[in-house]
Amino acid sequence: MSTSSETVSNTPPGAAPNTSSEAARVTPSEAAPATPGRGTRLTLAGASLGRPGAPALDSVDLDIAPGEILTVVGPSGCGKSTLLRTLAGLLAPLTGEITQDGHPLTGPSADRALVFQEDALLPWRTLRANVELPLAIRGVPRAERRAQAQAWLERVGLGAQARQLPHRVSGGQRQRVQLARALAGRPRAVLMDEPFGALDAQTRAGMQDLLVEVLRGTGATVVFVTHDVDEALFLGDRVALLGTGGLLAVRDIPRPRERGAHDDPARVALRRDVLTLLGT
Repeated sequence: MSTSSETVSNTPPGAAPNTSSEAARVTPSEAAPATPGRGTRLTLAGASLGRPGAPALDSVDLDIAPGEILTVVGPSGCGKSTLLRTLAGLLAPLTGEITQDGHPLTGPSADRALVFQEDALLPWRTLRANVELPLAIRGVPRAERRAQAQAWLERVGLGAQARQLPHRVSGGQRQRVQLARALAGRPRAVLMDEPFGALDAQTRAGMQDLLVEVLRGTGATVVFVTHDVDEALFLGDRVALLGTGGLLAVRDIPRPRERGAHDDPARVALRRDVLTLLGT
């Protein structure tokens, strides 16, 4: 279940509503909410994270720029989820310092939405009511939050399904709703823990495209954890590599962000470098 920005979470980008294929493209609605660039800087300085006596990550120095998409890759148990929960304010660092825009990060905040692999939608609420939830928590008047929620559902291609309950739509569609809910709260940072990991390959590719499309208009800083190196290199502006006990390296990712770029020599070299550092 999401916490920070709402106690629920998630957001969207363009792929048209299509009940037969989650990978279908969506054209963002003109009525969809626009959020000006308002990402936040998240910084770890000499931070050790995890449980006392058994840190998952030790002495991490990492600066995440406002508005960037940082993907995080590493083997199971290396501390990826611990990193996200610490950035969300759910765990305090064992040592070192974690700041947001230069100020100590001391707990959960509506500025930071945490999105998990499970969609965490409330089953008794319609899709629109689920997206409304962070707005209701912020005290947005009912009519206004309903309009904003509908606009976000339109943006992720699910406007016509607004009154459906979560069990009536597919797993990929529920992830679109989770994405819409996270972004509806206008967080300055979105922390995503393998949100597409349970989806089939076609649906996953569609969700990746949707995420990129929707984030273009938000300015939010994104930290995206994945086991999939190719997903990390497609989505990220930079990729952080975690190994047992610490941060191995951070690499810039060549652009433009294109599906066909996996054959580009620079991308091939980077992929080889990442796999070598991860020992795979």
